[in-house]
Amino acid sequence: MTTMLWGVDFSSAPGRRKPIVRARGERRGAVVRLLGLDELPTLAAFEAALAQPGPWLGAFDFPFGLPRAFVDAHALGADAAAVVQAVRARCATRKDFQAMVDAWGNGRPAGQRLVHRATDTAMPGVSSSSPLQTRYVPVGFMWFEGFARLVQAGVALPGLGRSGDAARVALEGYPGLLAHELIGRISYKNSEAPDRLLARKSIVEALEQGRTRLGLRLKLTPAQAGALVADASGDRLDAVLCLVQAAWALEQPRHGLPEGVDPVEGWIATAG
Repeated sequence: MTTMLWGVDFSSAPGRRKPIVRARGERRGAVVRLLGLDELPTLAAFEAALAQPGPWLGAFDFPFGLPRAFVDAHALGADAAAVVQAVRARCATRKDFQAMVDAWGNGRPAGQRLVHRATDTAMPGVSSSSPLQTRYVPVGFMWFEGFARLVQAGVALPGLGRSGDAARVALEGYPGLLAHELIGRISYKNSEAPDRLLARKSIVEALEQGRTRLGLRLKLTPAQAGALVADASGDRLDAVLCLVQAAWALEQPRHGLPEGVDPVEGWIATAG
C-alpha cells in the first residue's frame, strides 16, 4: 500500500482567513506528486485529520520539543511527550505557558532567555526560532497547540522516545530550511509585492526541476503551480515544502534523523 505523504503548515489559532494547510502527495522514485491541498480552519479539523488511518507520513511545521535547559529547570520529563503533558497540566492556556516562559527567562542573563535546541542551529545558513518564542512569530504557541495534539492522537514520533501507531508517522518539518537552500534569505511570504511573487515562482520552479540536495522532483499541474505562486501568504507553498521534506524522510534510515537525537528536544527533518 502506498504511503500518503503530508506537509502541514500550522497555525495555533486557525480560522477561515488563515487555516491550517495540508499538502497531500505521494512519492514514486525521485518524483513527488502533489495530489491536493486541504484547508483545516479549526483545531478540531486538525485533530480529525490526525485520526485518519494510515499509512501516512507527515512533516509538520512546528517544534516537537523544547530546549533541554528549560525542560530540566522545570523537571518536565524525560521525553517530548511527557514534557508537553506536564506543561499542559500546569498551564491551562497558552497564555499561561507564555507566563511560565517569561518568568524563567526574566531570571536569566540577557541573550540567554530564548534559548534554542541543538537542531535549531544545526542547519547551514539558517536558524529556526526558539520554541520558547511566544511573541512576533508565536512558535511556542504552535508547539503548545500542535504537538500536544500529535501526542493525544497517538501517532508515531520517531526519535522522541515513545512508540505510537506505526501507520501514522509525524516528523518535524521546517520549510524555511528548504526555501533558504533555493533562494537564500530572500523573503517570499506575506506580501503581494512583485519581488515576493517572483521569489515564490523561483522556489516552485526549482522544486519542479529537482534543484535541491534532497534529490527529488516535485510534480505539479500548471494550475497547482500557479496557485502556489499566487498565494501571497506563502502558507500553501510552505505546506508543499514540508511535503518534499516528508517525501525525502520516507525512504531514509530512521527517517533521516541522526543517531542520538535528544528525546526532549527532537530534530527537524532534513536538518544536519
